[in-house]
Amino acid sequence: MPKVKTNSSAKKRFKVTGTGKITHQKSFKRHILTKKSKKRKRALRKDGVVAKANLDFVMRLLRLK
Repeated sequence: MPKVKTNSSAKKRFKVTGTGKITHQKSFKRHILTKKSKKRKRALRKDGVVAKANLDFVMRLLRLK
């Protein structure tokens, strides 16, 4: 029986916390930063938590389910 592989792109994009939540980096912080406010850019530094609607899908990609 072959091994089941974890999705490599998901492996790089998501991280599981100690409490079992799945975090990700927020989008829109790569370029065109001059028109975005300091407050908005500061908020984008923090990790986001995967929404409940997408949780099952992401867990399947990471082979946690």
